[in-house]
Amino acid sequence: MSNEIDLQFIFSVSGKLQFAALETCFCAASGVTVEENVLTIFNEMKVRKAQANEEERRKRKKAVLFCLSDDKKKIVMEEGNEILQGDEGDPYLKFVKMLPPDDCRYALYDATYETKETKKEDLVFIFWAPESAPLKSKMIYASSKDAIKKKFTGIKHEWQVNGLDDIKDRKTLAEKLGGSSVVTLEGKPLND
Repeated sequence: MSNEIDLQFIFSVSGKLQFAALETCFCAASGVTVEENVLTIFNEMKVRKAQANEEERRKRKKAVLFCLSDDKKKIVMEEGNEILQGDEGDPYLKFVKMLPPDDCRYALYDATYETKETKKEDLVFIFWAPESAPLKSKMIYASSKDAIKKKFTGIKHEWQVNGLDDIKDRKTLAEKLGGSSVVTLEGKPLND
């Protein structure tokens, strides 16, 4: 199967030439594969061991960024871009700061939140595609997204984020997790 991208040139109302990329790619049309350790990381984040001691809990991954390898053929964990459960500070703010302002990424975020009824933890798959990212990067990441999503079975929440304005306020993630019933995210009240 070929990796087809149709570029359409459109004249805007102001007369300037603009273009839009229309993907006619299918799930693995980009040819990108998922490295095995990405699936291992996902499974470790997904399975919560009830019998884990405090030290094991602190070493659990809270958030991880995934990127394309240098040759653009594999999705890999981005070295140094992870947050552990035991790290100091606000994990959500740390996560937002990890996102590169000018390139795309995939992420897993283990959200801890409370609703009016109970405390919950859910994994969120995030596709970070900031408007300032190069068009080629956005196209490769978009056409490769299904390859990684298919490996992450059982994910209830998916979120595509196109800029810091979409993600900097934790209320936006809370809305994705449970709407108005969510009262805290990462121990922080949402009414602040």
